[in-house]
Amino acid sequence: MFEGTPHRIRAEAGASVDVLIVGAGLAGLFLALKLAPRHCLVISPSTLGQAASSAWAQGGLAAALDPLDSPEQHAADTVAAGAGLVDPVIARLIAEDGPARVRDLLTLGVPFDRTPDGALALSLEAAHSRPRVARVSGDLAGKAIMDALVAAVAATPSIELIEGARAVSLLQDANGRVAGVVLRDGSGQLTPRTARATAMCTGGSGGLFRVTTNPREAQGDAITMAYEAGALLADLEFVQFHPTGIDIGRDPAPLATEALRGEGATLHNTDGRAFMLDYHPLAELAPRDEVARAIHAERMAGRGAYLDCRKAVGDHFPDHFPTVFGACMSASIDPRTQMIPVAPAAHYHMGGIVSDLWGRSTLAGLSVCGECTSTGAHGANRLASNSLLEAVVFAERISRRLNGATLDAPAASEAAVPAGLPEHRLMELREAMSAHCGVVREASGLSQVLELCNRLEPEAPGARAVTAARLICESALARTESRGGHYRADFPQTGRPQRQFIAQPATERVLP
Repeated sequence: MFEGTPHRIRAEAGASVDVLIVGAGLAGLFLALKLAPRHCLVISPSTLGQAASSAWAQGGLAAALDPLDSPEQHAADTVAAGAGLVDPVIARLIAEDGPARVRDLLTLGVPFDRTPDGALALSLEAAHSRPRVARVSGDLAGKAIMDALVAAVAATPSIELIEGARAVSLLQDANGRVAGVVLRDGSGQLTPRTARATAMCTGGSGGLFRVTTNPREAQGDAITMAYEAGALLADLEFVQFHPTGIDIGRDPAPLATEALRGEGATLHNTDGRAFMLDYHPLAELAPRDEVARAIHAERMAGRGAYLDCRKAVGDHFPDHFPTVFGACMSASIDPRTQMIPVAPAAHYHMGGIVSDLWGRSTLAGLSVCGECTSTGAHGANRLASNSLLEAVVFAERISRRLNGATLDAPAASEAAVPAGLPEHRLMELREAMSAHCGVVREASGLSQVLELCNRLEPEAPGARAVTAARLICESALARTESRGGHYRADFPQTGRPQRQFIAQPATERVLP
């Protein structure tokens, strides 16, 4: 949507709320509940529980809950999947906190699947060495978790809610401290909301790509807001493409959960040949980046790609995987008797705003949690179902830090609100990102996207989508190797493991 020309918004000194939480997915709502009874304000761009990526998560939440499993093994799997860039301290932290956070969710009423003897039913997903993914009704974990959190939030008096508004800029005082946000409501009106502490708990950037499993609105806004305010970012080139977006022409694409391959579903081309062993010894249980590239290669060769669940799931499909079943049937595909056409889709951004062990960004007054962050947990290739785990672990840590702190009221502050990108230009950008910054990349294609960004900039100065696409492509161009979710056809080798940090030069930032 085109949002007109840039603006500057000013806010007087003082706080309207203790803690302002931008984002109403799992990270934001879990943080709000953990902060209780401290007063907080949650900003939701839509009706609570709708249009959040968390609600669309099918696989579940990974945690070492089986007696034969351990946090040490979970951490080791996380490090192995991340292709050399996972921080082992963070991997161990989330693995050790995982079981307690699952118990928190059970207390909140999340109906995780159980075995006949009452234990949690745990599923095996790609690159996990043990079954450790807690699910709900096969593929309804995200929705069930969000339903439970929405009900808990409604019953918590300390949580204030604004629905139908989006944060469009960070307010900062003369010293650069974050003092809240500027909101834009459905009519386009801009309103400053100040806070003693601000937490960015938003989604990623999948909406910048033409083929994505994310809400279209997930266009890297949090990353660009933080970047323009001077925050340190890291590893923006690492975008994870889910191997099995259901290829039925929807925007966003429905998802065929990883758990299907964990149950034994196999990938075939148009000739009916199972092809994954041609690409990786773990076949369908290879890391996501390997599976995504294999499917991409088959499709580019004209052989197509299909997920065959007929033997592995068969007649149990409606009960075991109702979300996938419904998506397929809506496109006149019966997965009990037909193979599902699949294609890689932009799914999860591993890079983002740099966070410390307690969810602090490099900007005073700003905490970060969820997909918009770079905590060191995912490296170059997120381990399946670790995203929900990371969200609840860091939300709880932020709540502990803020609940134990004395929060000062902010000084007078200002924010610059950039223009938005017209819809037809956004679609042009999304097409270019999928074509040239997708599963396989090379310098010439990345440069084409950057040239498009240069052409779009005068038309919509500072547009968030353009800035986010530029940052991702510049990071992808700078990493002249292939690693995890970042594959360069012109640099297929893997070099020395090294994170890539980026921050806007101080000379380019304008403070009040």
